[in-house]
Amino acid sequence: MNRSKSPAVLLGAKLDRRTLLRGAGAALTLPWLDAMAGASPLRSTGPVAPKRFAALFCPNGMLPSAWRPQTEGREFELPPTLRPLAPIRDQVSVLGNLRNYESRVGEGHYVKTTAWLSGAPVKRTGGRDLRVGVSIDQFLAERIGQSTPLSSLVLGVEPVRNRVDMGYSTVYGANISWRTAAVPAEREISARRAMERLVRWSGAASGKKKRVLDLVHREAKGLGARLGAADRAKLAEYLHAVDALEKRIAAMEARDVQASPLGLDPTSAEAAETYAARADLMLDIMVQAFRTDSTRVATFMFGNAVSGQNFSFLDGVEGGHHPLSHHEKKDDKKAQYALINRWHVEQFVSFMQRLQSIEEADGTLDQSCAVLFGSALADGNAHNPKDLPTLLGGGLFQGGHHIRQKKLTPMCNLFTSISSAFGAGDGPFGDGTGPLQGLTPV
Repeated sequence: MNRSKSPAVLLGAKLDRRTLLRGAGAALTLPWLDAMAGASPLRSTGPVAPKRFAALFCPNGMLPSAWRPQTEGREFELPPTLRPLAPIRDQVSVLGNLRNYESRVGEGHYVKTTAWLSGAPVKRTGGRDLRVGVSIDQFLAERIGQSTPLSSLVLGVEPVRNRVDMGYSTVYGANISWRTAAVPAEREISARRAMERLVRWSGAASGKKKRVLDLVHREAKGLGARLGAADRAKLAEYLHAVDALEKRIAAMEARDVQASPLGLDPTSAEAAETYAARADLMLDIMVQAFRTDSTRVATFMFGNAVSGQNFSFLDGVEGGHHPLSHHEKKDDKKAQYALINRWHVEQFVSFMQRLQSIEEADGTLDQSCAVLFGSALADGNAHNPKDLPTLLGGGLFQGGHHIRQKKLTPMCNLFTSISSAFGAGDGPFGDGTGPLQGLTPV
């Protein structure tokens, strides 16, 4: 996508990609600006955007009858759960017949959840001697994370409740991202703390912490005076987005304190009222992290394994996610389960559209991303780890297809393709046997 360059670029001005807006106790990373290209007007090709990987995890599976398309190829009809994909279907592939073989053993949820991004066997333990396998996000972070302030960003919304269930530590069910085979990556469930990692807070000099924009206002004003018109508008829009995000976080914190100073019970009515906003905040933080190149690897869990999150905020749903996923083939429960699944797909679409709305270099942010969305169960009622519901969006692979593999194809074949696309290695990842058939890199 070609765009007119700002005067700053036409005059040969150059702004370092790692420029920070600094203030008393905060340092704010900038988004991509044309002035960062430092390109000559005679140059025919622009800079190459860095590649990013995101994984969005949904607990408790998907109702297969409402998820699986009936035909393959480009002309498939979107089933009910996937209909929200319509505006972006050309940028998304639906992948079928993927399986994590090692998840066939163990209890219903924890083993499958924790091995979703690694395909590794899970040690049965209720203690601290955990063992899974390095996940694909951390595999990539180890190889490309040195180029950014944060090697990866690992987010969720539910706390870890460390206990033993059916012989397994529930720590397994709260972590899809594993830095080593025995150590999960540090996970953040506080939007405030996640945001502060991007802003690089060291705390205000004294007194009550101020808003970020108050602290960096002077430097932002000075930088804006040196930029061309297009970059000034882009900077202003970014600062507005940061300010709006901070205000939303503050409003959420105020509601949390009023509801319960110790945190919300996911099954409660209060949690139902704020859950959608809480998840949306985390997705926005991921977008800003990619936009500012603060990290190139990020994961988000919409809930832990066996999440009982109250979804009564959705019309037609009464009750918790996990109980409804055990639908017992009852039509009423199946209908509610499918509505929850559809809501999750809507959040994926919203995330993709936010990436598409942000210009970067000679394209948009989504074009440099591979965005994985799915669950570690095919059907929560059967605890079935075969034919895992999987979407892959972004511009690193050709989209718009429903691609079904041979039965029991390793999920790690997808990760092998992703690893190759990121230049992180062409050999099989995990228990993969090779790249995923039919998935074409751009």
